[in-house]
Amino acid sequence: MHPDDYLPLSGLQHFAFCRRQWALIHIEHQWADNLRTVEGNLLHARAHDDSLRESRGDLIVARGVDFHSPTLGVSGQCDVLEFRRDASGIPLAGRDGLWQPYPVEYKRGTAKATDADRLQLCGQAMCLEEMLCCDIPEGALFYGQTRRRETVPLTTELRRAVQENLAQMHDLYRRGRTPKVKPTKACQACSLKEICLPKLLKNRSAEAYLADAVKDTL
Repeated sequence: MHPDDYLPLSGLQHFAFCRRQWALIHIEHQWADNLRTVEGNLLHARAHDDSLRESRGDLIVARGVDFHSPTLGVSGQCDVLEFRRDASGIPLAGRDGLWQPYPVEYKRGTAKATDADRLQLCGQAMCLEEMLCCDIPEGALFYGQTRRRETVPLTTELRRAVQENLAQMHDLYRRGRTPKVKPTKACQACSLKEICLPKLLKNRSAEAYLADAVKDTL
């Protein structure tokens, strides 16, 4: 896939959470902030500070590392990418020994019941595997509210789900199609609820709603 056609991998978490939310952001270029998004942006800003590089014995910590995958058609930037000295790892320029890549994705709040965050982390690892010609069996999610890491095994099932979701994202993006609303309790916490209008559009298409809105102004 040509780099101009790459989608942001960060959209995978949006897509897994709500396909309509993903389409509003990535196809229609709609956005609105709330407290949750602002807190998340601040957390990521600190994590992405590429001036902060650490080296402690058998651990190297890099931040803001770019990645991409021609196979998956996505690109993005790691929050934190650790390299741990390991005999099954890869060589690093200017470093002795072999080093195992270990991605760490930062999230605000607490661990979720769904796999949305895990899918994003797994997709990131799959991109890094393609770039670095290595295997990455696990990574971690760091949650800002609990200040704890969740270790995530990057299973075959999770990898398959990443591929399936990304294929659907590319299909919707090519067609420029925004899925219809499916209201849930999570809508109340979404920063785009005033743009999405889940209650108004529950039983009507966006096209019908806009047509009526235009008539009212005439």
